[in-house]
Amino acid sequence: MSKRVLVIEDDQDLGAQIVQRLRDAGYEPTWWREGRRLPPGTLPEVELVVLDLMLPGTHGMDMLKDLRERSDVPVLVLSARNDTADKVRALKLGADDYMTKPFWPEELVERVRARLRRPALDRGDVVEVGPLRIDRAGHEVHVRGERVDLTRVEFSLLAALAERPGAAATRRWLVERALDPERDGTERTLDVHVSRLRKKLGRGTFIETVWGIGYRLVVGPEA
Repeated sequence: MSKRVLVIEDDQDLGAQIVQRLRDAGYEPTWWREGRRLPPGTLPEVELVVLDLMLPGTHGMDMLKDLRERSDVPVLVLSARNDTADKVRALKLGADDYMTKPFWPEELVERVRARLRRPALDRGDVVEVGPLRIDRAGHEVHVRGERVDLTRVEFSLLAALAERPGAAATRRWLVERALDPERDGTERTLDVHVSRLRKKLGRGTFIETVWGIGYRLVVGPEA
C-alpha cells in the first residue's frame, strides 16, 4: 500500500511538481494550497507532512505547533528563508527536516524516502530502534540482545531521544526531559551524560551532535 504524504504548499507550479514527483515515486500525495488551523480530528491519516512556512491563511510555524500538539507524524519543512534562526525555531517546534528553496525535487523525494525509513514514535512500554531496545516499564536497555546498565539520567536521556528517532532534539528540551533541574539540570552537565551514554551504547547505535541545536538518536550502517 502506498504511503500517504500531505503536501502543504501555496505555490501552484512548485506544489504541482512536488505532488507529481511523489506520485511517480510511489507515494499517495494530498495537496493543500493554504495554511489552516488543525483542531482535533482534522488532520488526514498520513505518514509524513511536507510543510511550506510562508502560507496564506495560517502561517506554517503555527501549523507546525498544531501538528506537534496532536500528532507525531514526521514533518519536512520547506522555506525560502535560509536564516539559521528560522531553522532552529522550526526544529525546536518539532520539525524533522528543513529544506531551503530553491531545491531539486529529486532531493525532496529522497529526504521523504529517508524519513519514512526511520521508525516512528512508539508510545508503548517498549521502543525498538535498530539494534536498540528500550523497556520503559522495566527501566532496561538492550543493544543486540545484551543488557546495558544505565544511570537514571542516562536512561531518561535515551528514552527522550528515542521518542523521535533521527530527529533533532534541542539541548534545552533534553535538559527539561531528562535532568533534575535542582541537581544536574544544566546544558554543560547534559553534554557529560551524552558522552558517557555514547560509550555505553557502543558502535552502531549512537547519539549524533546536531551543531547549534542539540542531539539526535541515529542508527549507524553497522546496525
